[in-house]
Amino acid sequence: MSRDVQLERIRNIGVIAHIDAGKTTMTEMILHYSGRTYKIGRVDDGTAEMDWMDQERERGITIVSAATSCEWQGHRINLIDTPGHVDFTAEVERSLRILDGGVVIFDGVAGVESQSEMVWRQANKYNVPRICFVNKMDRTGANFKRTVEMMKRRLKANPATIQLPIGSESSFIGIIDLIEQKAWYFTNGSEGEEADIPEEYQEMAAKYRQELIEVVAENDDEVMLAYISDGAIDVPLLKAGLRRATISAKLVPVLCGSALKNTGIPPVLDAIIDYIPSPLDMPPVHGFDPKTEVEQTRRPDDEAMSALAFKIVTDPFVGRLVYLRIYSGTIQSGQQVYNAVTEKKERIGRLYQMHANDREEIMEVHGGSIVAVVGLKNTSTGETICDSKRPILLESIAFPEPVISVAIEPKSRADQERIIDSLGKLAEEDPTFKVEYNNETGQTLISGMGELQLEVIVTRLLREFSVKARVSKPRVAYKETVSSPAEANGRFVRQSGGRGQFGDVKLEIEPLERGGGFEFVNKIVGGAIPKEYISPIKAGVQEALNEGVIAGYPVVDVRVTAVDGKYHEVDSSEIAFKMAGAIGTRECVRKANPRLLEPVMKVEVTTPEEFLSDVISGLNARRCNIEAIEPDEGFTIIRCYLPLAESFGYATGLRSISQGRASFFMGFDHYEAVPKELADSIMAR
Repeated sequence: MSRDVQLERIRNIGVIAHIDAGKTTMTEMILHYSGRTYKIGRVDDGTAEMDWMDQERERGITIVSAATSCEWQGHRINLIDTPGHVDFTAEVERSLRILDGGVVIFDGVAGVESQSEMVWRQANKYNVPRICFVNKMDRTGANFKRTVEMMKRRLKANPATIQLPIGSESSFIGIIDLIEQKAWYFTNGSEGEEADIPEEYQEMAAKYRQELIEVVAENDDEVMLAYISDGAIDVPLLKAGLRRATISAKLVPVLCGSALKNTGIPPVLDAIIDYIPSPLDMPPVHGFDPKTEVEQTRRPDDEAMSALAFKIVTDPFVGRLVYLRIYSGTIQSGQQVYNAVTEKKERIGRLYQMHANDREEIMEVHGGSIVAVVGLKNTSTGETICDSKRPILLESIAFPEPVISVAIEPKSRADQERIIDSLGKLAEEDPTFKVEYNNETGQTLISGMGELQLEVIVTRLLREFSVKARVSKPRVAYKETVSSPAEANGRFVRQSGGRGQFGDVKLEIEPLERGGGFEFVNKIVGGAIPKEYISPIKAGVQEALNEGVIAGYPVVDVRVTAVDGKYHEVDSSEIAFKMAGAIGTRECVRKANPRLLEPVMKVEVTTPEEFLSDVISGLNARRCNIEAIEPDEGFTIIRCYLPLAESFGYATGLRSISQGRASFFMGFDHYEAVPKELADSIMAR
């Protein structure tokens, strides 16, 4: 078989949807009908093949994307089952970055839900062709037509309905194929029994088929030409036109069924083959030469090897697994490869075809494939692996910044040594999980996309890494400053018989602009204090400022000037003037109308218009300063500033008031004064 024929028979797809829409159940059915598995796994029973983590089976949700592959009609389908919970959106992001197509699952009862919108926008971002499956048509309240209308209204999609349900809710028994003009009934898990369209559905089916032909003709020139010429569109022409329109992302074919009841699954496999592109149908991947910066392209049938690392997993049996999407060339076990980001050479150890957490060792893999490799110790997510003689640097993967943080500390000294190493491995696996040590509060902070993600991380620490840790709300890193000039004397005198200690310095303090930091100025003249004591004075000033005066937080944005003082030829010393500098600084701060400063975050909230007033009310209740409100294609973007102390729990609160449809970005911006009433309560604590 030629290389082009092999590539034409590959489909790289992801199953994406809102949580509980039925992604994993659909994946389990695809694996069963394709012969990849013989026993059907059930999410509710904790037996799903693709939900292999203990926490996934306990919680009944997908937490990490899982890769597998199967065969259907002589084609190889490489499939990734992705999470639906918003906390694990990075798993969807990296999967869509490297896939050629997607199967989007919708709940036939709920229709288009919040996370449906998010994954749809992610697919739009990478221009991923997709087909849609309206699931759970057997459930009470299922409405196929309503779901399709919601796709148009909320997703701005252009659906091409290629199936209709026969019956609904408890009477749902099969589907009508509008292209082949046949009915299919599914009983006892069969692949389907073909029949004529029931008489009562014939008029509706004819109407929908005509609409299908028209929408395909509007988006494909060949079908339009045939339609204008004689109006006769045969099945091969209609399928070919729909395939071209789907690959160009002009249309999305819509199917229906019930994954749990084994209804309508084989037609989905057929649609994956018929309408999802092969690697050859996709545009060549673009990059540039890391040395010359000249633009480069790679097609799957090019000889020069190129691949993108899109996922890192720590496997307890084989160690560090790096998942690669091969864009061109061939990778063999034991081959030396070049990392275009680090500019270092590495060697492939072993190659694995993955089935969830099971591994099947292979000797080589070609362009258009997805594989996991052992041996790439210095390759991280988003980095390019290529041929050193023809290097190329591919576009990396952009991940959203964490929006929620908690403090974590080991429960014992024995756990102290292991926790940093364990957190580092988890951060390598998940690019949206960050670990940092805050010098000001003395806490280790872990940050992520939501409370569930961090809860899962802490549980993994306990179970996989045997590290016991406690999690607490992080302390806000407040700071202190002054709002007016002041002066004071710092005097340190100790006499205990024999040589004593004597230091006396007059200091002035004044505020600087926000972000000005700390300045020390020496204006002592006439030898009032010898030069060797100036540095100790400055050290005492800095020590007092770092320890804080009114609430124990560092004092910032001030200028301290030494203007005068006295010394004793015998009793003066460096330690005496250091103490005098600290005493004088504290007194200056107390006299200079001290203020408490708090960190303020720059926040950008994206919300559907119907939730705008509730989102604004929620922000105002958190002392938010709204800077701008801008419309954006059915959504509204709110740009504002939010005190960090008021941001804790905002991710959960925003999801609650927007039914999970709003999202936000948050990053540190500046410090500003805390309102007096609030400052008093903070200082009292």
